[in-house]
Amino acid sequence: MKQSIRLLIIIFLTASFTACQTERPADEKNERSISLGYLSAPAGFEVEVFADNVPNARQMTMSPEGIIYVGSRQEGKVHAVVDRDNDMKADTVYLIDEDLRLPTGVTWKDGSLYVAAINRILRYDNIDDNLEDPLEPVLVTDDMPEETHHGWKYIAFGPDDKLYIPIGAPCNICNMEEENEYFATLTRMNADGSDHEIVARGIRNTVGFTWHPDTGNLWFTDNGRDWLGDDIPPCELNEITEKGQHFGYPYLHGNDIWDPEFGEAGQAMNMDFKTPVRELGPHVAPLGVIFYTGDMFPEKYKNTAFIAEHGSWNRSEKIGYRITMVSFDDEGNPTGYEPFIYGWLQGEDDTRGRPVSILQMEDGSLLISDDHSGKIYRVTYTS
Repeated sequence: MKQSIRLLIIIFLTASFTACQTERPADEKNERSISLGYLSAPAGFEVEVFADNVPNARQMTMSPEGIIYVGSRQEGKVHAVVDRDNDMKADTVYLIDEDLRLPTGVTWKDGSLYVAAINRILRYDNIDDNLEDPLEPVLVTDDMPEETHHGWKYIAFGPDDKLYIPIGAPCNICNMEEENEYFATLTRMNADGSDHEIVARGIRNTVGFTWHPDTGNLWFTDNGRDWLGDDIPPCELNEITEKGQHFGYPYLHGNDIWDPEFGEAGQAMNMDFKTPVRELGPHVAPLGVIFYTGDMFPEKYKNTAFIAEHGSWNRSEKIGYRITMVSFDDEGNPTGYEPFIYGWLQGEDDTRGRPVSILQMEDGSLLISDDHSGKIYRVTYTS
């Protein structure tokens, strides 16, 4: 069995792995728009800088007043970005807190900002009215693993008013369920931190999820494991259709790649692992994902999934560093996976940015955070 698994790995390493390579843009023969001198988008789209002084900008959330709150990772800070003039360009950036442990995740509910900082969830009450002097945060919970490897979190409140919190695997590839059943899961809890429960298992590291506008199902990106070569395994776009599903990690990657270390044990489990809705590029590091529901973009983009691909770090040739889109037919089946905006990667030694989070504005434009340059971009469609 082990020999057959190793053989499978070798075959995938030496073959062209077309299943998870990104298709070329459907409009590449048509004119594309160039913004900021280096970003390419479909014709009619424009990318501008909304804010350029938000260090290590990661997840974004917006209050009803239109204030954008932004987490960070290494920077350890949370910022508020304000457009006082309503001209779709930020004019003020406030520091909400600092010296936090990888405060990547931010979300908004009932007048309060929630921040995920590894093992803690903090709540900043009445924050819109106290930007210059925020109140001391309330501790919602500190009962989560303290490991920092895949410990940074994307968080969001669901349609059920529960706070959804992923807890990544504390490693590249390992099985830590016996040590802590919450590793490699997506969990949820009440807004006060009570009733923490596991929603799905077998998720290596999701740093982006959303709910489908029609079905209400939760969709998430997942970062594939490292050190199996340039072209495997694929990263993933997944859908949770019922509570308790297992998405394969650490046993199964993508649709059919059994792990050389844990695959044999996974096969012996005879479990119905949930495979991706769509395999994404290998090592592209998909993070934020949204379904477009606005009216600014052309009709064909309605319910398209836009994904922020942060970009590879352990591949001989870098890929990712772009916004991609997955399109669907009327039955919800994926029909395409192609670049939407690219150009943040100009060459192996010329990285202009690394997209992280995508936020849809009320007017239908999109904001994109970039933790490499500390910028937030705004994407509009004009013709």
